[in-house]
Amino acid sequence: MMRSISKILFIETIKEMFITSAISLDKQVLDKIRQGANNETSTLSKSILESILENHEIAKNEGIPLCQDTGIAVVFLEIGNQVFLDFDVEDAVNEAVRLAYEEGYLRKSVVLHPLNRKNTLDNTPAIIHTKIVGGDTLSIHIAPKGAGSENMSRLAMLSPSAGIEGVKKFVLETVLLAGGKPCPPIILGIGIGGNFEKCAILAKEAIFRPIEDEALNPIDNALEKELLELVNGLNVGPMGLGGKTTCLAVKVNSFSCHIASLPVAVNIQCHSARKSHKVL
Repeated sequence: MMRSISKILFIETIKEMFITSAISLDKQVLDKIRQGANNETSTLSKSILESILENHEIAKNEGIPLCQDTGIAVVFLEIGNQVFLDFDVEDAVNEAVRLAYEEGYLRKSVVLHPLNRKNTLDNTPAIIHTKIVGGDTLSIHIAPKGAGSENMSRLAMLSPSAGIEGVKKFVLETVLLAGGKPCPPIILGIGIGGNFEKCAILAKEAIFRPIEDEALNPIDNALEKELLELVNGLNVGPMGLGGKTTCLAVKVNSFSCHIASLPVAVNIQCHSARKSHKVL
């Protein structure tokens, strides 16, 4: 039996998700930042992390954005095959984004064409990914993704001979090149395998994972733990000013790939790890 979801509910849900995520962080992210502040021995690094926590309290209490860069709207939809949507999903998502950025007084940061740079004035169009899955529910993941962290993300088509050491080298190189530009402490979403576009999607999907979860695949799981330790040993630190807390979490997603390639993508998320998940 098909289950219908109304256009009004769909739009209102996504609108509220964007407004709320712009002003408040997930408790697990905040706990990681507090943990970092407690572990830091550098007075400056500790002070920066405490300022991040204070900034969150002000944003949440006063209903204002955590950061002036309120991002480009990224939306992942998992639509159950028993769900009936009698409207244009892409148009509805963009309507929700438009309303969110207007009603939430969020900065409009999207330009219509990357070369003439004319602002669309409503933060649309959104970046939308859809997947058909089994069931009668609609799962919605959203993130207002800022440019500071996104600009420092990278993708490489490595030779298979590079192996796991090549992947680790690429990740560490990416973090060092980024320095303080993505506003660390960061979260790293890493995609390995697939092809050129698939590894980028894997990396983006990885930053939507709960910060406390672990990869089920034993290879990915071990790599997450090792990379977290290696990245935090780079002394990039909060805001790139040195310290133990460069990275809050590493999430590795993998996929099968061609025998002649080893794609790897690193998607960086800043400490203002704004995202939201709801199921209709």
